[in-house]
Amino acid sequence: SLRDMRRYTQMIFQDPYSSLDSRMTVLDIVGEPLLVNNLATGRKMEERVKDLVNVVGLNVKHLKRYPHAFSGGQRQRIGIARALASNPKFIVADEPVSALDVSVQAQTLNLLQDLQARFKLTYLFISHDLSVVEHISDRVAVMYVGKVVELAKTEEFFLNPLHPYSEALLSALPKPDPRLRMKRIILSGEVANPVNPPSGCYFHPRCKYAKEICKKEEPGWKEVNPDHFVACHFAKELSLKGVI
Repeated sequence: SLRDMRRYTQMIFQDPYSSLDSRMTVLDIVGEPLLVNNLATGRKMEERVKDLVNVVGLNVKHLKRYPHAFSGGQRQRIGIARALASNPKFIVADEPVSALDVSVQAQTLNLLQDLQARFKLTYLFISHDLSVVEHISDRVAVMYVGKVVELAKTEEFFLNPLHPYSEALLSALPKPDPRLRMKRIILSGEVANPVNPPSGCYFHPRCKYAKEICKKEEPGWKEVNPDHFVACHFAKELSLKGVI
């Protein structure tokens, strides 16, 4: 049922400040999914919340505090505890570390990986930071104007991109060794309007490899290498640069 789907599919939001109700305590915030899904009430709910708060590395003595009393990283941990409350199998993590300081980002990513292993979770991790994507992902899907244009295992994607947009993204990755730095690809033109997208391949107005067919026909989804899919007319002909 839809209720079951909601229970087993949860979300961690991007903004740790606006995603928590400022009028609710930690106990109320983390306990709400338990009440909504009829999983626990009263003392049993409070004990479950204590367990969850402990799992994400927060002090159980702070259950009666409100969100304003916590830092951004701590608030995100509260959001993670809330997402875990209903024993989900699938969690959508929408840029969960983009609003955090770099040091706190690393701690939060390590926590997410520990929780994934402990509770056998599947994440849909949304991010524009390819360094974070490389660190946490098993597979990478690249989207352009609302469409997935490439899907591959993480190592394969970073070494051997097949879509021109992927190549441009990877060229922007910072590299400490100047000898390994790629020349950054600056895309011309504007991002396509998703309400009124161009005909054919959505990326063709900005693609230096585009030909006439790209303007007329939308590329099909094809498996070019084992478990490596791409939507590009010329994926087999192009020799694109990945991260060395």
